[in-house]
Amino acid sequence: MSEDVLKKVISHAKEYGFIFQSSEIYDGLSATYDYGQNGIALKNNIKEYWWKSMVQLHENIVGIDAAIFMHPTTWKASGHVDAFNDPLIDNKDSKKRYRADVLVEDYCAKIETKIDKEVEKAAKRFGDSFDKEMFLKTNPRVLEYQKEIETALSRLAKSLTDNDLEDVKKLIEELGIADPISGSRNWTDVRQFNLMFGTKLGSTADTATDLYLRPETAQGIFVNFLNVQRTGRMKIPFGIAQIGKAFRNEIVARQFIFRMREFEQMELQFFVAPNTEMEFYEKWKQTRLQWHLNLGMGEENYRFHDHEKLAHYANAAADIEFNFPFGFKELEGIHSRTDFDLKQHQEFSGKKLQYFDSERNESYIPYVVETSIGLDRMFLALLSKGLKEEQLPDGTERTVLKITPALAPVKAAILPLIKKDGLPEIAEKIFDDLKLDFLVEYDEKDSIGKRYRRHDAIGTPFCITIDHDTLADDSVTIRERDSMEQKRVKITEIHSIMSKEVSMTSLLKNLL
Repeated sequence: MSEDVLKKVISHAKEYGFIFQSSEIYDGLSATYDYGQNGIALKNNIKEYWWKSMVQLHENIVGIDAAIFMHPTTWKASGHVDAFNDPLIDNKDSKKRYRADVLVEDYCAKIETKIDKEVEKAAKRFGDSFDKEMFLKTNPRVLEYQKEIETALSRLAKSLTDNDLEDVKKLIEELGIADPISGSRNWTDVRQFNLMFGTKLGSTADTATDLYLRPETAQGIFVNFLNVQRTGRMKIPFGIAQIGKAFRNEIVARQFIFRMREFEQMELQFFVAPNTEMEFYEKWKQTRLQWHLNLGMGEENYRFHDHEKLAHYANAAADIEFNFPFGFKELEGIHSRTDFDLKQHQEFSGKKLQYFDSERNESYIPYVVETSIGLDRMFLALLSKGLKEEQLPDGTERTVLKITPALAPVKAAILPLIKKDGLPEIAEKIFDDLKLDFLVEYDEKDSIGKRYRRHDAIGTPFCITIDHDTLADDSVTIRERDSMEQKRVKITEIHSIMSKEVSMTSLLKNLL
């Protein structure tokens, strides 16, 4: 069922100009995608919502845009050269390559599906009296499933922390995990695989410097800590935000745009005084969850997942997981990174990266709380949860993309009923009046019904139809996407209606 949903999302994304396979005329390039005309509009709106919620709504957060290329010692200091690895395993029969940890996580996800089925059966059996929370805590079969998941994930985390790759293979074998394609259980040993892309800087091969495409955007913030702090006269606590491309040579890039080799991150590094990091860690967990809930995709589709295995720089870490078509997966990470990054860069660069705290009357290396969200994953969450197929009262069906109006690629479609009698001229004037403040489209091709369906499919919140009555009373019909309700309004009222219903301001107000 979930595979069918994802296939529909992928098909819809291409058909309506959201996402195309990169280099498609040359048969494409694995796990790389191009955003089409509606895709880039939606993507830019997500960026704007994140950027304004971080930088514009917080007096103590500023933004930067650091270069993709960085001095190679950066990645030695950060630990990426030595520790940025994934456990790799091959199936000897199918010749397919997998991440060993993902095989175990997918195995556990299948057990979670069994738990969901038990809940569904019990809910049907007990009806309105069903207490889901109590059922999950007391049902013997569910408890057995939960114990199996916990045991497997805890052992995996310990083995990876200890770099005991032999035990990771043993765990896969003991769980009876088979190749998803061939069903074979004939596995190679597990080995580490560094995820960074290497490149060269220089005009000739013998003098070129080895560089890396950055695997994360965070280090560009850390190396600019003092530049921003001094020029912005920033006082602890303060944050630096950044949106940018990152690159990882994923072993298995899959699930459409969920895991790609070239992707975009929206990250905040929030600098705090030592021993205050856990307070800010908890605060940012709730702040970021509220940012997601504000989009109206349902509280039940989010959950926190605390990390069993912490990264080398962290003393606490949690993911905000979202219920994608393929189950709950990481959408955003919140990490307490301690003072690891600034301390490392201070050591490797020989430059002091300390902050003088006038209130404490002492200098220290700040601690950092990070929030990091994948822009492409956020895009997929909106697309997959918003895409609906609805049965209408007249027996017909429609495909509609129900996303928050402020994020919709096109805010309104301007539709003259017919291409004559002066209607196009009025429609063009309305279009010109709105286009300075909103991304709107003028559309006169096909019947009005087909035009409605086309704009439902790309998520356009309003369709504004100009008909013969407009000539007489200067009013138009506004059709709302989700309810399909239509009402007559004066042309002079259109702008104020749009400002109230589709502006980014209306979305941001809920965060104050």
